[in-house]
Amino acid sequence: MKIFHAMGLTLLLLLTTLSPSGAAEADLRAIIAKFATVTDFSETGAVVQELTATGDPAVERPLAALAEGNLYIRTADSMVFVGKEGDENVQLFDPLSGEAAGEASEDDITKITVNNTLRRAIRDALGTLTLGSKDPTVRIAAADTMFKTPDAANIEPLDAAIVSETVASVKALLEQARAASILVSDKPDADKLAAIALIGSRGDRDAVSLLTSVEANASGAVKDAATAAIANINSTLAFWDAGQNIWYGISLGSVLLLAAIGLAITFGVMGVINMAHGEMVMLGAYTTFVVQQVIRTSFPGLFDWSLVIALPLAFLVAAFVGLAIERGVIRFLYGRPLETLLATWGVSLILQQAVRSIFGPTNQEVGNPSWMSGSFDIGQLAITWNRLWILVFALTVFGVLLYVMKRTPWGLQMRAVTANRRMAASMGIRTPWVDALTFALGSGIAGIAGVALSQIDNVSPNLGRGYIIDSFMVVVFGGVGNLWGTLVGAFSLGIVNKFLEPYAGAVLGKIVVLVLIILFIQKRPRGLFALKGRAVEA
Repeated sequence: MKIFHAMGLTLLLLLTTLSPSGAAEADLRAIIAKFATVTDFSETGAVVQELTATGDPAVERPLAALAEGNLYIRTADSMVFVGKEGDENVQLFDPLSGEAAGEASEDDITKITVNNTLRRAIRDALGTLTLGSKDPTVRIAAADTMFKTPDAANIEPLDAAIVSETVASVKALLEQARAASILVSDKPDADKLAAIALIGSRGDRDAVSLLTSVEANASGAVKDAATAAIANINSTLAFWDAGQNIWYGISLGSVLLLAAIGLAITFGVMGVINMAHGEMVMLGAYTTFVVQQVIRTSFPGLFDWSLVIALPLAFLVAAFVGLAIERGVIRFLYGRPLETLLATWGVSLILQQAVRSIFGPTNQEVGNPSWMSGSFDIGQLAITWNRLWILVFALTVFGVLLYVMKRTPWGLQMRAVTANRRMAASMGIRTPWVDALTFALGSGIAGIAGVALSQIDNVSPNLGRGYIIDSFMVVVFGGVGNLWGTLVGAFSLGIVNKFLEPYAGAVLGKIVVLVLIILFIQKRPRGLFALKGRAVEA
């Protein structure tokens, strides 16, 4: 039975290549009608082979229904239908088009039964149909499935698929799937050694998993070759794992940069320890949620633009709240850092409770636009689009802010106040308004950071709490008020964190980083890049 089954699958691939348009519908219906006359499983298997040999993708529907036990014969006219059981009757559908064909009681129809052997044959037939698909992505998926679930019966169909394949990358995957099937077959050891060499060149974790099972069940030269291949793959994977950790660290660093860059400005210019900075991030995330809710209900076609719309709104909302905090609370507490810390901590609690009262304490759903969904691979590195776009966004925000600080009159005034507040005031700079607008700018940047964080973290009233401590560590480590220090500090701490986590755990890793920063500050109290000026040196 296995030999005939494999021959049928091979014939399917050859016919698919020669007749890409598939069999005529009338011919397919004539073959499907033969199910009404079968008397045993072997005759059913023969009809299955005849259907798969046509190579027409349309036969996937009746074959899948047969495997699931949903193919029926109507007693009155011996017509074959796909059935779906309802409360009382069975709904009938055309086996090729899928169009509704009425319903029938269970007494008026007969289910076509299958056994496990037939189910396996149908499963392989469906897999072979995808091997003959015109779409390369479908063929890649079929090859990947056959690699992960190898079967000796797949060898001959894969041979036929390899001969007819014209895309080099797909052909390589088909050859790897064939090699995997050889390893579970009774082929000679020479063939298995060649298969191990081919799978070893694949170099991923799926290859290690397959070779590990081969190593456990084989002996002699095959076992030794599998062991050597596993060792080589693991050494290569160690290199890629280090690269993956660096990417994770860069990704975390971009998040920390977004969360800390606004704090670096306010802390550097005003000397204010703003414990409500995390809540500005939270407000930006909730602004994104509100924008997406409006778009979902009123303008669903604009969903992919939701983040673009949310960015300026989040900046304005957080900047307005920040301006209100500075004018209403902080300006009365300049020069009193402890009172400022306690006051802003109280403001953070008020903002958290306000959000809980309006939106509730549970997480809110913020969706990813299509252009931020999915991932891609570079070698063995898995890179998600949302993390990559956040990195690009963080660097863009950094570049724009650097331009504002270095190339605009307002930036010049901010740097003057940072360097020497009294001298700046004596030169006619309105330092109170510089403070207010600086605090609003820092809060607004935190708001757009919330837009980015809504794509990778839970949007809840506690969102900002998880970033405030890390933000302060970034600012202190990089140098208070120095943007380049914030950039280097964010990425340095992100990479160090990700390398420590596998060994020390997430919590202990953060503690180790904190201890290292404390030791570093003992040697360089002003951080990596210390600002210069009479005020900051006083």
